[in-house]
Amino acid sequence: MNRAPGRRRMRDSGDGVTFDFAPMVDVVLLLLIFFFLTSSLGARQNALPLDLPRASTTVQETPALPIVSMDRAGRLFLNGKATTLTKLGGQLKPLLGPSGGVVGLRADERGSYGTVVRVMDVIKKAGGERLALGTRPSQ
Repeated sequence: MNRAPGRRRMRDSGDGVTFDFAPMVDVVLLLLIFFFLTSSLGARQNALPLDLPRASTTVQETPALPIVSMDRAGRLFLNGKATTLTKLGGQLKPLLGPSGGVVGLRADERGSYGTVVRVMDVIKKAGGERLALGTRPSQ
């Protein structure tokens, strides 16, 4: 039998070609994990139905930034969890270290201006040095 080097002879078996599904299952599971993680991170602050004021310039928010949100009815949320004005200062203090004293404030544009000022006062008393106001891009 004179065969060329590197050539293999096909077997005459009736088994046919088999396909290994294990690598494909691994890839699909990794993609699912990736999409679950990215979708939960993206929905962190957009879960509250706020009608933010429009601005011509916007900046992306930082993940370590504590976010205080206020809806139209005046209800307060810290990082998406409901809170009250009296509890806000105590809950905010431990979060100010990693953010460097910066606090994100997202308030519905049709909410009470007086409540927004009171929230800003509580943030200042808790040690917040700067505010990052939440807006939506103007169209």
